[in-house]
Formats: sequence, C-alpha cells, structure tokens
Amino acid sequence: MRSSNESMARKRIAGLLDENSFVEIGALVTARATDFNLTGTDTPSDGVITGHGLIDGNLVFVYSQNVSVLNGTIGEMHAKKIAAAYDMAMKMGAPIIGFLDCAGIRLQESVDALEGLGLIYAKQIAASGIIPQITAIFGTCGGGLAVVPALCDFTFMESEKGRMFLNSPNAIDGNHIDKCDTASAHFQARENGCVDMVGSEAQIMAEIRQLIQILPLNNEGDVYTAACEDDLNRLCDDMDTRKGDPRFLFRELSDGHFFFETKTGYAKDMVTGFVKLNGMTVGAVANCMETYDGEGRQQEQFKGVLTARGCNKASDFVRFCDAFGIPILSLTNIKGYSATSCSEKNLARALARMISAFASATVPKVNLITGEAYGSACLAMNSKSVGADFVYAWPDARIGMMESQLAAKIMYADAPTEVLSQKAKEYEELQSGVLAAARRGYVDVIVPPAETRKYLIDAFELLYTKCVGVPAKKHGTR
Repeated sequence: MRSSNESMARKRIAGLLDENSFVEIGALVTARATDFNLTGTDTPSDGVITGHGLIDGNLVFVYSQNVSVLNGTIGEMHAKKIAAAYDMAMKMGAPIIGFLDCAGIRLQESVDALEGLGLIYAKQIAASGIIPQITAIFGTCGGGLAVVPALCDFTFMESEKGRMFLNSPNAIDGNHIDKCDTASAHFQARENGCVDMVGSEAQIMAEIRQLIQILPLNNEGDVYTAACEDDLNRLCDDMDTRKGDPRFLFRELSDGHFFFETKTGYAKDMVTGFVKLNGMTVGAVANCMETYDGEGRQQEQFKGVLTARGCNKASDFVRFCDAFGIPILSLTNIKGYSATSCSEKNLARALARMISAFASATVPKVNLITGEAYGSACLAMNSKSVGADFVYAWPDARIGMMESQLAAKIMYADAPTEVLSQKAKEYEELQSGVLAAARRGYVDVIVPPAETRKYLIDAFELLYTKCVGVPAKKHGTR
C-alpha cells in the first residue's frame, strides 16, 4: 500500500496532466547504497516518480519527489532518474516539469549523492535554451537543491509549505526565522528573482498548464500556439487612460485580453510576460509607472526610472524569448535611472546586460513608445539603435535627451522666465516631439493609441520570416 505522501507525489502529477495520460518510467529503481543500515530500508522508486504525459495534448516529461522515501532526499539513483528524464525530454523536444519536495542530499550516500546533484545541474545546463524547464516547490528546497529552480526557466512556489533557501534563516548572522523568514515563498518571490508566482497547489497547476499551452515545446517549435478568435482590427479605446500601467496595456492589446505575467513579485517597476497577437505568442517587456486594480483604482506608483533589478529581470526574459524564437514587444515610458547609492553599485552592469540582451536577440523586435523616452535610458528599452525592427510611438510621446524645461534651464541658465518658457517650447518642437524623431527615422510610424493592436499584429506578421545570421563568435561576455 502506498503512503499518503507517495500518493501526494502522484496526485500532483495527476493534477497537472491530462486524465490517464501519465506513463511512469523507472518505477522499479531503488537505492544501491548499503551503508548506515540502508540495506533493510525500502526505497521504492528511490524517492522520485518520473515519466511522461500530456498537457492539452502536448507531450511533457515530469518528475515528482516523494518525501515518504528517506524524506525525498537526493541519492545516486534518485538523481540518475531525473537525469534520464532530462535526456528523454531533450531527445523528444518536450518541456520538463519538476515538483520539488526534498530534505536535501542523502547523507548516507555522501559523494555518490553529491555527484548525482552535479549530474542534475549538468543536464539542466545542457537543456537550457533547448526545452522549457519548469519547477514547482511544494515543500523544502534547500542547500544545493535551491540551484535547481534557479537554473530553470520558470518557478512556482506553494504559498504555505514551499520553502527555498541556500542557508536556513536561523543560519544567517543577525537573523532569525521569527525576524525574517528568508526561506518563505513570499520573501523569495520578492527578493530572489527566480519565482514567477506564489499560490496554492491548484493555482500552480493551472498556471503551469496555461504556460505549456502558450510556449513553443522546444527551440525549434512554432510560436503560433492557438487560433485567434478575437478581431484583428479591434480598437482599444482606453489605451491612453492608463498608459503608466503596462499590465493593463498588454491585456488590452492581446487576443482575448490574455496576459501571462512572469516574476510577478520581483522588480515590479519592470513588467515581463506573454501576450497573444493573432494566435502568436509574443514576449512582452515594459517599464512600469503605476498599477491599478480591477476597478481602475491606482494601487502603486513608481518613478519611471530603470533599476538594477528591473534590468536584470528584463534581460533574463529577453534571452529566454530569443532562445526559443519568441518575438519581443517592448513598451517604453522612461525618464532616466534610479538615483540611489545601491543603484550606483549595480545599475551600470545590469543595464549593460539588458542592452546586450536586446541587441543580440535575433527574433522579431518591436518597440512602442507610449509616453516619455528620455536620455540614454530610452536606448536600453529596445530602441532602433540597438536593433529594434520597428519603433512605433503614440502622438503625445516625448523623445529626446531630457524634458524641455530642464534642457532650457541648462542651455540658458541666466535667462529670464519668459525666455526660458519660449526656449522650452522651441526645444520640445525641434528636439523632443515625436515628429522630430520620426523625421530622423528613429520612429517608423506614429500610431493612434486605439489602433495600436492592428499595427502590432501587422508588424509581427511581417517579421515572422525574419532571418538574421549569427555572428562568428563563441558567445558574448555580457
């Protein structure tokens, strides 16, 4: 008879996959180690259930750790089963999904268990950019195992029991779990940058199923993952009413108002996720000025500047999209850079990573300027100069070095107020208006906000056959 914990490991798989589609692999594998009284210990499946099944008819490979067997610890055969699942997933070009619930490395197997964990790392790195990798943390994920979700593309955490840490909260100098639970799902989602969503098991299963349905199954898969039932020429009449909230804009633009947000709790000043345009999955990136609730009430405000965390979030997302051939849409509404001592320590390098990600991506890239685009910060957000295929802008967008009033004060520091006002007006007309940028070719089309959806669909349809040669180098250093 199976224990309730083993049943839970299997129930998680059943709750994810299409009904009766799971086929288990390696069910008869057990631990080989005999030290420290392991000879008489029953280790069915060596604590991890592996196999394959379907999600909405799409093939996926799955592994689910079983805490009823030696607390789900990773031993030699446990790791080899996960590695074998990775090998099959890469051969078949299918995503792999892991359910983590584990007390760490099996002490009784020592170096064999360590070697096994290293083997899992190696398989994850080999699979990176070939098949999507998804993890869900339903229990403990500590020590070296915390690297596993960090090496994956998407990670979900159960809100109550999910725990992720390299060092337990009480092992951190000056901290205690009652003071700050650094292993909790909400802390990790806010601070780590690995966690996409925190929720119940049922919510996580629904999110993973939806994610599989919109992603290419591998790096050679198609981005057309669904038929479009929405009007391709649908007007978005409310686009300019909340232009500071890109989540609202993405939903307005997308087929059926669909938007799948990633890394929801991390670096909220930058928004990343997926939209659908005429059935095509498109990666969406935008800096955020404000957020609204479902009833249109403003919830949060941001300064409209680039931060180190926001840049890192965007660069990781852009690289994922480029690896899997997913087109990229960026919305730009940016004033400059975060001005804090912490930013000075980290922002330049993070900004360089983001610019490099946009510039080196060979997928179709479209940028829409919805508000302000000032200084070198606007260059980083998928500008024409770093490789955007098309740049669109709304009629009231402002593009240039800085706000016209500030520019006038710098150029005419001793001038009276009347002169400053006149010069600011001239500067805006000559240098900061969207027409000035369009006349120089930095903006391709000035788009009415309500008609944005049809322009974007047309752009990505045109760019679907885009082909760019890869430079003759091993890889970049940033």
